[in-house]
Amino acid sequence: MNRPAAAALSLMIAVPSLAAISREELKKALDANPDLVLESLKKAKKSSVFELVLDAQKEYQQEKAKEEELREKQDFEKSFADPLKPVVDAKTRIRGDEKAPVTIVEYSDFQCPFCSRGFQTVEEVRRKYGAKIRFVFKHLPLTNMHPEAMAAAQWMEALALQSPEKAWIFHDKMFSNQNKLGDAFYRETAKELGLNVEKAAKDKDGRAVQDKIEADIKEAKGFGFSGTPGFLVNGIPIRGAYPAAHFDTIIERLKI
Repeated sequence: MNRPAAAALSLMIAVPSLAAISREELKKALDANPDLVLESLKKAKKSSVFELVLDAQKEYQQEKAKEEELREKQDFEKSFADPLKPVVDAKTRIRGDEKAPVTIVEYSDFQCPFCSRGFQTVEEVRRKYGAKIRFVFKHLPLTNMHPEAMAAAQWMEALALQSPEKAWIFHDKMFSNQNKLGDAFYRETAKELGLNVEKAAKDKDGRAVQDKIEADIKEAKGFGFSGTPGFLVNGIPIRGAYPAAHFDTIIERLKI
């Protein structure tokens, strides 16, 4: 919507006697640029046009919500026909039975509060399905929001070079102690695990660690994950911290 149009709409809202405008016309205006319409509303007094615009905005939001819900359902169905294919090979660190029929890949951020919830959900799913599940953790640090996300990822990968098993313990501690994230806590945890702290401090800035994290981020973005957490259950995407029941739905649908 251009400035003259926005100004005209503002005038119509503020002075309803000037407006012989239909609901459909208002809806078109909202569809074209709802933000400018709402800016106009902030300056308006109560009027029939004001109420009309509010009704139209409510309809607009409801329609958009229905469209989004339908799109998600369609995407969900399509994903079973064409599942995504993350890299899981001989070099991949796997938690659980390597031959398990269900692979959960998580793209996550150690400082993300929703990822902490996702961690708890994955643990619940692993307890329920046992040997049927193998779990792969990949990094998607949202550095613009979480200043410790990258450092925590680097420390996990550096410790994994010494002990993949103890790196998983580090992983658990990070999500269970998000309020403590920082260099002192990483060093303290590495020491408690009996690992070489100074070696890890050096390795975290090395090429091997950097390449691993960059590959994880590239893969996540390639699959359309922009927020965290994101999951793949045998290639079926879950975008967000959904409850365990949603994982159950997918696993049961896979008939494994």
